[in-house]
Amino acid sequence: MKPFCPGNPLDRYSSRREFLYVGLLGGLGLTLPQFLRSRAFGDTKTYSTHEPVAQGIIQIFLPGGLAHQESFDPKPFAPAEYRGPFGAINTSIPGIQFGQFMPEIAKIADKITVIRSMSHGEAAHERGTHNMFTGYRPSPALEYPSIGSVISHELGPRNDLPPYVCVPSVPNEYANSGYLSSAFGPFALGADPAQGNFQVRDLSLPGGVDDKRFERRKSLLETVDHHFRSMEDSDAIESMDAFYQHAYKLISSQKAREAFNLKAEPDAIRDEYGRNAAGQRMLLARRLIEGGVRFVSLTAGGWDHHDNLKAGIEKNLPETDKAIAALIRDLDRRGMLDSTLVMVTTEFGRTPKINPTAGRDHWPRVFSTMLAGGGVKRGYIHGASDALGGEVDENGVTVADFATTIYHQIGINADKELMSPGSRPIEIVDGGQVLDSILAKKA
Repeated sequence: MKPFCPGNPLDRYSSRREFLYVGLLGGLGLTLPQFLRSRAFGDTKTYSTHEPVAQGIIQIFLPGGLAHQESFDPKPFAPAEYRGPFGAINTSIPGIQFGQFMPEIAKIADKITVIRSMSHGEAAHERGTHNMFTGYRPSPALEYPSIGSVISHELGPRNDLPPYVCVPSVPNEYANSGYLSSAFGPFALGADPAQGNFQVRDLSLPGGVDDKRFERRKSLLETVDHHFRSMEDSDAIESMDAFYQHAYKLISSQKAREAFNLKAEPDAIRDEYGRNAAGQRMLLARRLIEGGVRFVSLTAGGWDHHDNLKAGIEKNLPETDKAIAALIRDLDRRGMLDSTLVMVTTEFGRTPKINPTAGRDHWPRVFSTMLAGGGVKRGYIHGASDALGGEVDENGVTVADFATTIYHQIGINADKELMSPGSRPIEIVDGGQVLDSILAKKA
């Protein structure tokens, strides 16, 4: 077996050993052996050059392209064909309105920053998603790592938990490790926390093995041996023993298990977030950050409303609005908001004019994002679109600026160069600037 080097970006764990799991097998996320393998060699990691403000980040991605006009940037005085089917409501920031179906976020607007002047040039879903997950425009020559994978690479695990977790699964190919080793990819739950029988893959014991029996085992290899030999004949399985011994410690750690235990939350809290996919994903994200995970990525709803925008917004936005507001309130009352950065992003906005099928099409020239906690201002609106919501009017923000600011808040210098295949140095973000104007002043 060749030695593993975490600095080798070409090491993709191409052998069959990549697919060993404890419990359920499959999925795109990082498995326990991969995660623990990288952890065993963690001394080679490099660390940030400035003190972090945020200790953890929750990325809430709204796939499909949320219409800014129906959410964070309504245009109540525009002509009807631009204004859209809904009205606007006042927020807790004097003079600022949000879309009609965001009453809960409107109430906590004094705790958040909204950027109304995001822009990039990618009108295709895949390319817009790539931008928002990596901070880079797509390139045919290089596969860029996601923000979560860079954080995993730079900061490593904490409290026996993976540094980067996707809830419930890896949402797209751009959420992965790119040119970095797959050891820095996300740990995916393999199940949706909104399910009644929710259980995290790899933290569950195989059928027929109870806790007492598991505790008697000296090696995790023994725990999975029967299941795994029934699937394939493996050469040199024994060479993985050391990593399974570490996995044993993780699975037997009550603290690590408890971070994923959504049933430990009181019913009132689960109800506050909403007993649906958006609510329970965000509640679990809070538990994971509280337990020590550095970056949690989740998706909520579907927002590609080319047709019948009215029905799409009415279906998706109320649950998402309730869940985001509950997350911000919950973090704040627990004293976690100042140290947890919440970001709500989407791949682009929607066209300023309603189309013939009562929808809005792709529009990357201006859109909105939201930030809360982690050292950003409370009750602040940055930038503006024009009167029809079609162009940036003031204080434009690029994807590189946005990503650079995210890294800065968690203590990573985005100018740092990482090594890509062929030993070519690549900056974590190319050309972005920290958005000092959205950051809270230090006391």
